[in-house]
Amino acid sequence: MAAELTAHELIAAHRPTLDQALEAIRTRAYWSPHPEHPKAYGENGSLDMAAGKAAFDALLGSRLDPGQPGTDDWVGGEVSPYGIELGVEYPHADLDVLLPAMKAGQKAWRDAGAEIRAVVCLEILKRISDRTHEFAHAVMHTSGQAFMMAFQAGGPHAQDRGLEAVAYAYVEQVRTPDTAEWTKPQGKRDPLALTKRFTPVPRGIGLVIGCNTFPTWNGYPGLFASLATGNAVLVKPHPRAVLPLALTVQVARSVLAEAGFDPNLVALAAERPGEGIAKTLATRPEIRIIDYTGSTEFGDWLEANARQAQVYTEKAGVNSVFVESADDYKGMLANLAFSLSLYSGQMCTTPQNLLIPRDGIRTDEGPKTYDEVVADIARAVDGLLGDDARANALLGAIVNPDVKARVEAAAGLGEVALASREVTNPEFPGAVVRTPVLVKLDGAKPDDEAAYMSECFGPVSFAVAVDSAADGVELLRRTIREKGAMTVGAYTTDEEVEQAVQEVCLEEAAQLSLNLVGGVYVNQTAAFSDFHGSGGNPAANSALCDGAFVANRFRVVEVRREA
Repeated sequence: MAAELTAHELIAAHRPTLDQALEAIRTRAYWSPHPEHPKAYGENGSLDMAAGKAAFDALLGSRLDPGQPGTDDWVGGEVSPYGIELGVEYPHADLDVLLPAMKAGQKAWRDAGAEIRAVVCLEILKRISDRTHEFAHAVMHTSGQAFMMAFQAGGPHAQDRGLEAVAYAYVEQVRTPDTAEWTKPQGKRDPLALTKRFTPVPRGIGLVIGCNTFPTWNGYPGLFASLATGNAVLVKPHPRAVLPLALTVQVARSVLAEAGFDPNLVALAAERPGEGIAKTLATRPEIRIIDYTGSTEFGDWLEANARQAQVYTEKAGVNSVFVESADDYKGMLANLAFSLSLYSGQMCTTPQNLLIPRDGIRTDEGPKTYDEVVADIARAVDGLLGDDARANALLGAIVNPDVKARVEAAAGLGEVALASREVTNPEFPGAVVRTPVLVKLDGAKPDDEAAYMSECFGPVSFAVAVDSAADGVELLRRTIREKGAMTVGAYTTDEEVEQAVQEVCLEEAAQLSLNLVGGVYVNQTAAFSDFHGSGGNPAANSALCDGAFVANRFRVVEVRREA
């Protein structure tokens, strides 16, 4: 296969970016090569806002053919949470044809070495970045995210996470030198001398099982971590969110072919309605790595049954914010209101339980009772979302009927401090938009515990009354230990309480945000600096992204010979 992109060209174009990424993960400082602002696109071959929307519109009702082998049918059926049918068809694969074809390209990809694999991955990310506006609409109309969130989280932030995975993969592969000259003295005899070569070798085919809510943000780390370490990657999107990952596969295949590699190193596994191919794929002997984001039930099944594969899961958790005291009460309220509202709470990092002492808290505005704190949080959310245009821009749309049902059922769980209301989206009348519901629960009542100790995914939060700061800390510990947490937040002016909360999070391995009152929120993480999840509590068995996330996707094989 003749390469249109030479190794020299790829290294010249992307090695500086790789080096900057390596420095960023070393220092944990802010850095991103992918602009967050929509107006930054439209030059040097990238699509501007109008061109991106036109490119998305052109996809509707079309057949997206990545050109992969083994296609035995065409499938589709995605309906946007905003109420429009996408009408895009995708190839359905005969796995007995596709999987062998994917394995065939791994030898050349393995032999290319860590640097070439990294810069090819960066070229894929560059091509995706150039089409960020198109991808943003694809993410918006499969996840229900509002456009600006789909643009940022589904575009530059997802691309950052992919690049971060490539950087970690490169670091781990070059930790061992390519060759070594080994000499062992033997006294008066001639020394023993060996020449040794060390080669990172892939485990096999990686399977990425996509999620509905963040198809690119959650999909790119595993995809690029496996690809950069020499593995072929099969992408199995969520049936309601195929388009963003199908476009990703299409771009990846094009770049691989242009770089002289087998495009079948990356392929798509779309499914028929109700087919449920994830279990079948996950237990195929060819699948040696699995990345999954979704329910605890299926994540646990993968960990128990996909015994032939290295399984990386991000599952459900119960995220808590402990409100013990505050030195910027208004700032705390505004920060919490935004965190509870963003994308209708449909983030694995959204706070669910607000743990508040029943005797109230100390603030810079004087003492506040439990009832006052809860009422003020409710007012802050109501004020933030009082304007329908702003509410639509923050909330997006409810991603599936199960979330809507949970919102409606939450009112029956306790005293409602803030009722959910329906918001009309004039641009998309078919969108289901609901503001958050906030329910009061008593942490001492067993009946209430059943509600707040279970994940209630969506715009549902519980104000849980606790007897004291010590009881709040203990409930926080128990929640993380038993249910897991992707994020933990705390507000306190008491040094002892802060230390106690911090110790809980260190012991139970949960990521902690303290006293956030500005433009950074507990449910947001930045690539190259923040760890998403820890891999140390039941919410996830891995973190995005660290060395452990990439190091076991390959093994090092040694060949030694007499010097």
